[in-house]
Amino acid sequence: MQALRPDRIATLYFFHPLRRLLGREAVGIPILMYHSISDGSEPRRNAYFHTRTSPRVFWEHLSLLAREGYKTIGLGEAVRKLKQGAGGDEKLVVLTFDDGFADFYTEAFPALNTFGYTATMFLPTAYIGDSPREFNGTTCLTWNQVRELHGTGIEFGSHTVTHPQLTTLPASDIEREVLSSKREIEDRLGAPAVSFSYPYRFPETNRAFRQTFRETLRRAGYESGVSTIIGTADSASDPLFLERVPVNSGDDGAFFAAKLQRGYEWLHGLQYASKLRVAS
Repeated sequence: MQALRPDRIATLYFFHPLRRLLGREAVGIPILMYHSISDGSEPRRNAYFHTRTSPRVFWEHLSLLAREGYKTIGLGEAVRKLKQGAGGDEKLVVLTFDDGFADFYTEAFPALNTFGYTATMFLPTAYIGDSPREFNGTTCLTWNQVRELHGTGIEFGSHTVTHPQLTTLPASDIEREVLSSKREIEDRLGAPAVSFSYPYRFPETNRAFRQTFRETLRRAGYESGVSTIIGTADSASDPLFLERVPVNSGDDGAFFAAKLQRGYEWLHGLQYASKLRVAS
């Protein structure tokens, strides 16, 4: 049962209440990490790793954001506001979608449109075609759909070309992944593509790779980027490796609300430790 998820129990009954008890304000801008908006089962593994959010749950998330007075903004605007010290009374949130799945067009966008909300989508360009292609067994957007969504204000950025494990590639291949995807999006949309989403688990403990990759992104012309580091983006965040809050079908209203208020950030310590173990 989702309600018995250990991370949910720890968040709702210890870490989030403790944060409020200590009077720590939820300063910053939560960047939510969605993937597929669809029903269906996922492999039997920890629900934290699930990437599907059912249309019903997604609607509940948007309804909660609306009730609580949140305003959605694109990633580019979020970076500008963070530089200005975003916080205070304005409730801002960024909705990001990785992998370019077609259910964004059929399920997510109609719901977003109902609430007057916007989002940022990251495309692995090898799987975006003039006719439908699949990535990990799921149909992706076509370029016609991307252009239509872009015309409504949806922001598009790069998720590489082939969605590889970047740490396993030589520098020349990494540069090709980030440059070619950016150029194709710009050619197809006739607009700048200056945001990037790192595929797979972000190697935050590998300082040498981070520095080199940051320079690669800057040379390519990227101005902002998101990672899989759990957390809320604030003025101290690296604009090219911004923290995000993972969400999926297991996030009921109480759990989702706690994540928006930085109640889930305790898990970053465990995430970081697991990466250290892998690296050692």
